[in-house]
Amino acid sequence: MIIFRDVSRIYRMGDTELRALDHANMHIREGEFVSIIGPSGSGKSTLMNIVGCLDLADEGEYYLDGQEIRRYSEDALARIRNRKIGFIFQNFNLIGRMDAYDNVELPLIYQRVPFGERRRRVEEALERVSLTERAHHRPNELSGGQQQRVAIARAIAARPSIFLADEPTGNLDTKTGEEIMALFHELHGQGSTIVLITHDPSVAAQADRRINILDGHVTEVD
Repeated sequence: MIIFRDVSRIYRMGDTELRALDHANMHIREGEFVSIIGPSGSGKSTLMNIVGCLDLADEGEYYLDGQEIRRYSEDALARIRNRKIGFIFQNFNLIGRMDAYDNVELPLIYQRVPFGERRRRVEEALERVSLTERAHHRPNELSGGQQQRVAIARAIAARPSIFLADEPTGNLDTKTGEEIMALFHELHGQGSTIVLITHDPSVAAQADRRINILDGHVTEVD
């Protein structure tokens, strides 16, 4: 599903060259639960942005579902982000003026999903994360764990090929983090592909396979 071949991302500041990714190679198969682990500044965010089609590599090839991403237009990349990738961020990225229901529904509006189908998907997604009774609460009326559940429900409702989670437990206490990880295990058990980016070894160890990143260098661990 995901293949990196000698992928590099290079930032230049004057005469200085920084390789945030340096000839990275990796593969992630459909249905896998993979963690990508590294310390702050290791290149995790850059890797996530390229996997999520938010940024493009300067060198090398990235294939998603057999297609080389470099060949896509900006409009096509936007469609891929909206339809194939379910983003789950550390800071939740919920819209404060919208309640949980509306936050989950919004990507489906962009996908032009008909109203009746949208309603069914939103209700099912909120039920799967045990937030049906909080559907009409705004983010500031929800705990951190509940906000992350809304973010996961938003991704579930869009029916992506890949769940791409960036430090999803980073802002949560230990117990709530464990509950969120249990949700990822449930999604994986139902056949979803999950790529989880973290600096926490205990979180990374819960995946089926781990990929290490340090100073832009990627090492796969079977």
